[in-house]
Amino acid sequence: MKRIISSFVFLLLVAGVLAEDTRCYELRIYTANKGKLDALNARFRDHTCKLFEKHGLTNVGYWMPADKSDNRLIYVISSPDREAHNKSWKAFLNDPGWKKAYKASVKDGALVAKIDSTFLSATDYSPEIKSVIFKHPRVFELRTYVTAENRLKNLHARFRDHTCAIFETHKMTNVAYWTPTDAKKGKDNTLIYIISHKSTDQAKKNWGAFIGDPAWKKARAASVKDGKILAKAPHKVFMNSTNYSPIQ
Repeated sequence: MKRIISSFVFLLLVAGVLAEDTRCYELRIYTANKGKLDALNARFRDHTCKLFEKHGLTNVGYWMPADKSDNRLIYVISSPDREAHNKSWKAFLNDPGWKKAYKASVKDGALVAKIDSTFLSATDYSPEIKSVIFKHPRVFELRTYVTAENRLKNLHARFRDHTCAIFETHKMTNVAYWTPTDAKKGKDNTLIYIISHKSTDQAKKNWGAFIGDPAWKKARAASVKDGKILAKAPHKVFMNSTNYSPIQ
């Protein structure tokens, strides 16, 4: 019996290791030139996404800010690891299909004014990222937390042990949680995550219920008893999926 139990425990541990998400993620934010956002989306929809997959870059999700005055495209792609990611990106840029599509798209002017890239690794409490299309549209929320010095581990513990579960209690769906992999991008003090709500109006209600939840108040109080965790207020962006995003 002891051997059977030991074997079972071993299998569970192995399964846990195998389930760990070790992929390399990249969050890319494109600021489109005035009047060029539709053309940028068309280029991704008709060409870029397919070429990414061709060269081993997995399309995770594509979004635009819910604020219509914000002319950015926000997306996440992934690869097995950073080295593979770099090789795939180089192959993509050198693909004749990409060069042709890019040239055609900028014949009336450049589409992109600015590009910001952040490489990410999934936290150990991030759920499996799936290509899910809900029956009803939902709004996504991209949030960035910057912690005080040496407090990132405390923030992770609070999310892992309390926050994520309380989110779900209040109709907030956990989509993904990441930490930047590069020091200059916040490896030691930044958490970037995406959750979703039924709508922006529902999001306000969800957050109100979450903040007022006794379980959250207790968890927060315990987590900051030896000092504050966040260095500044979280940055948030409400987003809508593009019509070509794997996640909607």
